[in-house]
Amino acid sequence: MSLAEVFERVATADAPVEFTAYDGSHAGTPEAEIRFDIRSPYAVSYLVRSRGALGLARAYVSGHIDVFGDMYTALVRMSHVFGDMTVREKLGVLRGVADDPLLRAAVATRLEPPPQEVRVNRLPFLAGLRHSKRRDAEAIHHHYDVSNKFYEWVLGPSMAYTCACYPSPDATLEEAQFHKFDLVARKLALQPGMRLLDVGCGWGGMVMHAAREYGVKALGVTLSKEQAEWAQKAIASAGLADLAEVRHLDYRDVREGEFDAISSIGLTEHIGQANLPAYFSFLYGRLRPGGRMLNHTITRPDNTTESIRREGFINRYVFPDGELEGPGYILSKMHDAGFEVRHEENLREHYAKTLAAWCRNLDDHWDEAVAEVGEGTARVWRLYMAGCRYGFERNWIQLHQTLGVKLGPEGESGFPLRPDWEPPVR
Repeated sequence: MSLAEVFERVATADAPVEFTAYDGSHAGTPEAEIRFDIRSPYAVSYLVRSRGALGLARAYVSGHIDVFGDMYTALVRMSHVFGDMTVREKLGVLRGVADDPLLRAAVATRLEPPPQEVRVNRLPFLAGLRHSKRRDAEAIHHHYDVSNKFYEWVLGPSMAYTCACYPSPDATLEEAQFHKFDLVARKLALQPGMRLLDVGCGWGGMVMHAAREYGVKALGVTLSKEQAEWAQKAIASAGLADLAEVRHLDYRDVREGEFDAISSIGLTEHIGQANLPAYFSFLYGRLRPGGRMLNHTITRPDNTTESIRREGFINRYVFPDGELEGPGYILSKMHDAGFEVRHEENLREHYAKTLAAWCRNLDDHWDEAVAEVGEGTARVWRLYMAGCRYGFERNWIQLHQTLGVKLGPEGESGFPLRPDWEPPVR
């Protein structure tokens, strides 16, 4: 059996995909718009020696396999392979290489994972208690301090690395990111003179939006030094330094008194299930009576699956120590901390559209991205973003905004009888 045929054996039936290999073999659909090029026999070693989809991910990141065509389409057509291969399927691959000495030797070799992989709980920089301040800082550094220039190419001018909210199907990414920040601001009922705390503020998009559009004095905190430096320069360039500030700081070290509103956009995924009660209690304590808190986070669809897949691609390559909870669990812990939850919505389709735009941006700047961060890291991002888009579209993951209020001493919420942050439906 040729090497290309080995990979065709594990492909999804009827998927129009072409396979080519370094040995000159071909299989699959000739001249299909998606082509997998197996560049080394060691791709087979990764495939059969790694758990689930991790083997193909390792082979792609390390360059033993290349993918020509749109990565998202490739994942759709090879969804079975990028899911969990069974033991029987792996044995079938082994039988396919039995007659080739070179392939047998490659399979017998246990390769080290690509250098981009973080083997959680084994690397020195992730030593210590999960979600301690030091370990959280190192995990955030691994993901967010890749390169500000790289993020500018992928995220676009908004530098918003969170789910956009599309006001219409044909809205641009920048229009959708503006709409997302404005939706958060309106849900929080921001008014001139208020004080906003934005935890996990990224490159300062929400902080600058609140200051520029609402006259709010906004403080953002992030564990990424590169994010904070970029944001402070952007704030100064925009002439917002009298209202907006971003600090390189753990949210647990915010010492200011009470804020009128708090936004948490894309941070809860990094907190950890065991720390959610303390997290929401801390935010509750930093909020004035009558103040609102908006939590915007990726979730699991439910609580029946594990919150963290330590052996999975995302935890090893993208978000070390990341944990996803079900939306009901998030809501419950907010209630337990004292918040009265007043509104909740799922924006998962919006995140699929956001990721599609980011994938296009990366493809449009592929050569520059490879020169900036290296081909291995660029490949991680290409695979990660396309896979996440696939997951949001199929409801494997969701994005929820949950709005809570810290009631006044007599139980007053300050909310109108009906939500006033969206225009009425006519």
